[in-house]
This record gives sequence, C-alpha cells and structure tokens, in this order.
Amino acid sequence: MSTATATEIVMPKLSDSMEEGTILSWLVATGGEVAAGQDLLEVETDKANMTVEAEGSGALEILVAEGETVAVGTPIARLGGEPSGAAPAPPAAPIEADAPTAPPVVGPASTAPNGGAASGDTRRSTPLARRLAAAYGVAIDSIATGTGVGGRVVKADVLAAAGIETETASDTTPAAAPAPDQTGSGAGAAAKVETAKGGAGRVELSRLQAVIARRMAEAKATVPHFQVETEVRMDAAIALRAELKALAGEGPVPSFNDIIVKAAALALREHPKANGSYVDGAFELHDRVNVGMAVAAEDALVVPTIFDADRKSLGEIGSDSRRVAERVREGTVTPPELAGGTFTVSNLGMFGMTAIHPVINPPQAAILGAGRTRAVLERGEDGEIVDASLMTLTLSCDHRILYGAEAAEFLGAIRDLLESPLRVAL
Repeated sequence: MSTATATEIVMPKLSDSMEEGTILSWLVATGGEVAAGQDLLEVETDKANMTVEAEGSGALEILVAEGETVAVGTPIARLGGEPSGAAPAPPAAPIEADAPTAPPVVGPASTAPNGGAASGDTRRSTPLARRLAAAYGVAIDSIATGTGVGGRVVKADVLAAAGIETETASDTTPAAAPAPDQTGSGAGAAAKVETAKGGAGRVELSRLQAVIARRMAEAKATVPHFQVETEVRMDAAIALRAELKALAGEGPVPSFNDIIVKAAALALREHPKANGSYVDGAFELHDRVNVGMAVAAEDALVVPTIFDADRKSLGEIGSDSRRVAERVREGTVTPPELAGGTFTVSNLGMFGMTAIHPVINPPQAAILGAGRTRAVLERGEDGEIVDASLMTLTLSCDHRILYGAEAAEFLGAIRDLLESPLRVAL
C-alpha cells in the first residue's frame, strides 16, 4: 500500500488548555497492524497522562519518536501506508536500560512497541515509575508487590528496588546510570556539579509540574488576592462522622474532607460570586457548583473535580472523591475529570498542618484551605473550662470578584454548616 492512501494521525487536543503533548510510549511498533479502537500510544499533556486509541486501521508508520514534544495538530504517525524511512521512528530492537519502557498492553504480546512485552516489564506501573526503572536498570516484573492502588508499581517501589532510601531521585542518581528523565524528552537530569553547597543534581520539571509552576506564578503576579480566616468548632462534625462510621460498619465512610467539600458546595450555592470566575474584565457566574479537590500525586499536585457537589449526598461525594483520588495516584485520571472546576478545596490536615494559605487557581474566584482538627481548652458559656476541637479555615480570594465583607460572609456560611453538620448530611 502506498503512502498516498495513508491516514494521517496528529497530536490530539486532549484538554481545553492543551497546546502540545509529549509522546511517552508507542503501544504498537512501526509496521505493526493496528485495529480501530486499539490503544495506540500514551501521551503526556498539561493535565495528565492519556492513552490514545486508534481511529482507523492499517499498518503503522511512526513519524515522531518516544520522548518528543510536538504541538497539537502535528502529524505523529500514519496508518495504512508503507514506511517511508524519512521520519524518525523508534528502533525495533528491545529497549535498553536508558530508554523509557512501554506501559503494559492488553492484548497480544506482538503488539508491544520495540519488544516491550518481551522485555519482562509487563506489570501495571505509573509512567514515572517506568522512567525511573529504566534509568536505574530495575525490571518492573522483579518488584513482587506494587504499593499503588490495585498493586500498581509506583515511584517508591522502584527506588526501593534500586536500594535508594531517599525519595529525591536527583540526590541519588547512580554514577553509572543516566539521571531519571522527568520530562519525557529523553534529556534527563544534568550530571551533578560540585559547588560550595556540595553536590547538586538538576531534575527537569514534568509537563504537569511546569504547568502548575507557571500558573501559580501567574496567579501570584496577576491576581490581586487577599485572605480571610476563621476557626471552626468541629465537635459536632466529629460526632456525626463517628455515627456514620458506626452505621456503615465495614463500608466506606465519608471523610472530614468530604464534609468540608459538601459544606463549601452548599455555601457556594448561596454565594454565587464565590462560585464565579474573572475572565476578560468581566464576571462569569456559573450555574453548576463543581468543587476541585487538591490531591497529592507523585511529584505534583493534581485537582480532580467533584461535579455538582451541591446536589450530591455526602455519601456520593465520598464515593466520587475516593474514586478520583485513586485515579490521580494511579496516573489514570483523564482531562475531563480535571476540568470544569468552579472552586477548590485544599486540605493539609491529614499531614498535621494547622493551617494552609493556598494560592488561587485562576480564573476561579477563591480557594479554601483547611488545617487539621486540634484539641484545645476554652471557656464555656458559664465561664467553665471545656474541651473543644478547632479547625482553621483560610479563604484566598480574587479581589476583583470578591470583597472583604462578601468573603467573610461566605466563609462564615461554611463555618456555620460545619458547626451544624446535619444540614450537610441531608
């Protein structure tokens, strides 16, 4: 078949904000037969790593090699044509230790790129774990049990298998191996340079880390923000969760963060400006209340969305939050699950922090930070000393949308709901 009849495959636009993508791995080698709907390649975007399916069928000719970053719409492969040999393509030889291994493929081993299925690295693993495994010469299959969700092999498992105690790969890069490639570009980290500060290794940001860094810097530089803070009596919420736990038995129980998300969602419904955005000199007031939930992933902070949180029960929010948090940590979250947020909650209480002053996620009007619940002594109504459980809530606001009094009223509404949590449980 001639290249004149080939179907061109371009870098897809996988999210509204995506401008370019990095090819992490091809799941079919050059010359391999592809069927419509088959997983074809894994792409790193500005939001997540995505598996892209083939829209057609035929013999594959790869035009852009693994590790390359190209703009959306750039031709990356052809289907149905004879390989021209003019464009770069990964070699058909088995993967060496200094190249990223392919992710596991569902289907015949013959469809694995570059002999990936034959290399023995067939276990479920995150893209970062595969890159580190390649850099340190660790076979994924040699790791007996992954500590990720569902047994998925994650970064910590690879570092443990390599005999590395620290979690910072740049501090422990072996002299005989290239530094782990955090960008997917193949360039990797620079060699250590001895200075007055001692040895220093350079680790390039992943695409997701670079996007987060750029947006946070833009937010601090361009958004006129202010913060309001309050203390919340959490005794009633603690009692409610204990009751829910007793009723649930062995089943899942909504977390305190789920209760905070629901309280924020109900308050947003009554304070629509806090659920708005500042775009091109105007307010956009959104019909839906979609609360983003900050989740700590491997070397990044990812914010999946709980859609229509004001309309969902506390149990539904708990189920949704567990599902998307697992997908973030597995590296399988999709761009639609990260889009559409109108407000964000960032909770560091589980890490023992008493308060957090979060940075606004533009163009959202505000973000709520929650600290840990702590035991204190305070005076009761009759002057007696009583035990109390307090939590600090901090609201960071865009002053172009919200003013001090409005922010205080909104944060006060969240506090009131948490102190009377039966309204949240309805």
